[in-house]
Amino acid sequence: MLKKEQNDLVTQTGPGTPMGNLFRRYWMPALLSQQLPTPDCDPVRLELFSEKMVAFRDTQGRLGLIDEFCAHRGVSLWFGRNEENGLRCPYHGWKFDIHGQCIEVPSEPTSGYCDRIKLKSYPMMERGGVIWVYMGPADKQPPFPEYEFATVPAAQSYMSKRHQASNWLQALEGGIDSSHVSFLHSGSLNTDPLFKGAKGNQYNLSDLSPVFEVAEATGGLYIGARRNAEDDQYYWRITPWLMPNYTVVPPRGDHPVHGHFWVPINDHACWAWSFDYHPTRALTHAERSAMEGGASVHVKVDADYKPLQRKENNYGMDREAQRQRIFYSGIEGIGIQDASLQESMGTIQDRTQENLVSTDNGIIMTRQRLMKAAKALAEDPNYKLPGLDPQEQKVRSAAVLLKRNLVFKEAAKEALQAAPGKPHSSV
Repeated sequence: MLKKEQNDLVTQTGPGTPMGNLFRRYWMPALLSQQLPTPDCDPVRLELFSEKMVAFRDTQGRLGLIDEFCAHRGVSLWFGRNEENGLRCPYHGWKFDIHGQCIEVPSEPTSGYCDRIKLKSYPMMERGGVIWVYMGPADKQPPFPEYEFATVPAAQSYMSKRHQASNWLQALEGGIDSSHVSFLHSGSLNTDPLFKGAKGNQYNLSDLSPVFEVAEATGGLYIGARRNAEDDQYYWRITPWLMPNYTVVPPRGDHPVHGHFWVPINDHACWAWSFDYHPTRALTHAERSAMEGGASVHVKVDADYKPLQRKENNYGMDREAQRQRIFYSGIEGIGIQDASLQESMGTIQDRTQENLVSTDNGIIMTRQRLMKAAKALAEDPNYKLPGLDPQEQKVRSAAVLLKRNLVFKEAAKEALQAAPGKPHSSV
């Protein structure tokens, strides 16, 4: 368990907090490219790390993220007119460019007054169907992200996002917890179109007591969960976690690889970004249709990216399906099975009351790495954070059969390295 001050440290990401300062040093997913599809399209409200902003694509196609509220009298610029390379407040016509610089004050046309007015702004870039934002110090901006899902051809990748009514950390901790698969997702392993048919599913279902081993990686951790297999072998599912909030789930058969970013909106909600990609081929029409329909880690959402199955309708709980073990928790859909239980903990889980066991070793070490890095950065603004180097981001998950006397990190070393056109290691 954590002490209260430790739980506060890892869950609070607002301006000026140690964890908030850490997050702001990384490029983070902010919007899907389709949310700002064309020059002068509708602006989009965006809250990240308890900061309320508005994003827009200007007449030249450039991306901007600025303070949501006009510097004049605080009107939300979401109501603004996106025109002629700026966002114009509809109240009195003040206009701001993508850098937050005021470029017109109609009531003061010759005074130069607008030159002194500037809103907070952050740089954005686009890659892999995602619009990314960097919210840290300008002189500390890292290289652009090189995660494999974002660098393969567009035909090989799919990304979705959904709102989750919980703190980012309990969502992340669910993503690196391989032991719950044998229970919560057991009814979906052989029926979900992006899971079924893989031999590894049977190892998940036949061995309900995985042994966890965690190995250090330069950008984070490799979290290995082993289960018994035939011929003196273990079935290993190896999940990389990269600082601070990126996870890749081990694949199943020739199905695509999937994973997540868990991005704080504020301390009580987060964006769950979920991707699928295949390293060597285009996604099939059936695969993409399944993803769009909410299969695997994806979830059906409304126009605001809120799940159709949510707390207000009990996530579509079906007690009869639960009794018959069609869905172990009575809830259909792998992604929403996770979200329903993570949200049930409250918006911020009280980790002073938990009782951890050996299968939580990955979670324990992740918390330790996060706290260590946040404290180190607070003491030294030049501290080199793990996971910023693009080479550290070129990792893969793996599902492999290994002889029982082998050390998983060394035996699976090649499988855990991403490279263009290289097949993934799966069972």
